[in-house]
Amino acid sequence: MPNRDLDGNAPDYWKQKLDELAKRRADALEMGGIKNVQRQHDAGRLTIRERIDAISDTASFREIGSLAGTGEYDDNLEFKKLVPSTYVAGTGRINGRPVAIGGEDFTVRGGTSSGAQRRKGGQGGYIEDLAHHYKMPLINLIDGAGGSVTSAKRRGFVVFPGVDGFERSVELLGEVPVVSAVLGTAAGGPAGRAILSHFSVMVEGSSQIFAAGPPVVKRSLGQIITKEELGGPNVAVNKAGAIHNIASTEHDAFAQIRTFLSFMPQNVWELPPMLELNDPLDRCEDALLNMVPEKRTQPYDMREIIKLIVDKGSYFEIRSTYGKAIITALVRLGGKPVGIIANNPKIYGGAMDADAARKQIHFMELCDTFHIPLVFLVDVPGFMVGLKAESEGTLREGMRAVYVAGQLKIPTITVVIRKCYGMAGMATCNKKDIDLKLAWPSGEWGSLPVEGGVAAAFRRDIASADDPKVREKELEQEFREYSSPFRTAEALAVEEIIDPRETRPILCEYIALAEKRLKIGLGQRSRSGVAP
Repeated sequence: MPNRDLDGNAPDYWKQKLDELAKRRADALEMGGIKNVQRQHDAGRLTIRERIDAISDTASFREIGSLAGTGEYDDNLEFKKLVPSTYVAGTGRINGRPVAIGGEDFTVRGGTSSGAQRRKGGQGGYIEDLAHHYKMPLINLIDGAGGSVTSAKRRGFVVFPGVDGFERSVELLGEVPVVSAVLGTAAGGPAGRAILSHFSVMVEGSSQIFAAGPPVVKRSLGQIITKEELGGPNVAVNKAGAIHNIASTEHDAFAQIRTFLSFMPQNVWELPPMLELNDPLDRCEDALLNMVPEKRTQPYDMREIIKLIVDKGSYFEIRSTYGKAIITALVRLGGKPVGIIANNPKIYGGAMDADAARKQIHFMELCDTFHIPLVFLVDVPGFMVGLKAESEGTLREGMRAVYVAGQLKIPTITVVIRKCYGMAGMATCNKKDIDLKLAWPSGEWGSLPVEGGVAAAFRRDIASADDPKVREKELEQEFREYSSPFRTAEALAVEEIIDPRETRPILCEYIALAEKRLKIGLGQRSRSGVAP
């Protein structure tokens, strides 16, 4: 044991080392200095350390690489000051669960890569390795533009693309939940990492994301454009769907991330967490009887139907402003995480366009990766038709949705609310699973709606009639008689017609059974030698 003085202090040689340690730690906590921190605050943005404190449980952050950076020394090689690394990373807890977390420090060289021998984070880096080896979620707090041409001068050469690649980032997508918050301007590598996420969010008014910023666009194309016009939420979220959700503030972004993670398991070798149930399993809502209008072409609010069925307060929608013909949400049924994919009759009558197909594909893959059962609430008249739809590749994207639905390994349940037609209807079923199809009495289905089908099959008959419109209506009525869901139920071609008020109790019961299936599946996977 080292000798200590009466005050409990270590000997001088330890005091010198601990003083230097304290000085280096203090320098790191100052980040880019008072002026740069103030500039960050003046822009309405938190510093990286404030962000980590805000998103993680109180006092749970344990920094890794806190002394990384560039040391300044005097002529006698005595330490003077540490300029900290441009990345802050470590472990923390969110809702009591361990996570790996890191982000660029924009107050130090704008968060650009420091060129250190080993990265703490960013494109590759220690924090991603930590998430991989300890099988825990990764949180990226992105506020930087990646590399800079100045780094070539510092190194003396330019790096070939892929030397600092995304291999680990891609690998993590099949192992643990990866979440990214774009909290400033993201370009280059940081922008790429934001895309390689299971869930991403950006802040209205202060976040932008693009492959390259306005100066590069101007130099390459001669276009003068602002950062917001090029990669603000209206482009990145609403139009491109590159980022999933928009937040009103940074704190709102952190709240969305915490909510998203509450549905996720720690990794793909575990099941999603169940919460204590505070909503009766047998709750039946009379309001469901008033949701679907008698007029078959009249829209209604599918979101209200979802919220009446699922555990109260559990609704968390993803990509609400992109691919609006499809609604994708994480919810709970009986306390258990469930994915909801629902057609939105307020947009294109629920018809699937290319964006909606891409949105559905991403969500199906998310749920399949993390063992979250899927419930389809169906009201789809088919793929979107017309020149615009064909030009946008709706057929190709729609058939990809059909393919992915058919490859799902998770339990799926299909509930037909109203329409289920054509190939788009196929994307709401999993023929490789038990293919459980339930329907409300308002349900109808087939290769295509009666109206369009009659017009195509009886074109000559209708055209030669004394009154083509009357003849068309007669044929439609004749064939509509065969479209009764009860006729299909007679043949067990749909498993059950249910009272809308029974939807929640029935789904809760099947989701409980689904959890047992998933546990058995994980057990078999473990016994076969597939383990983390």
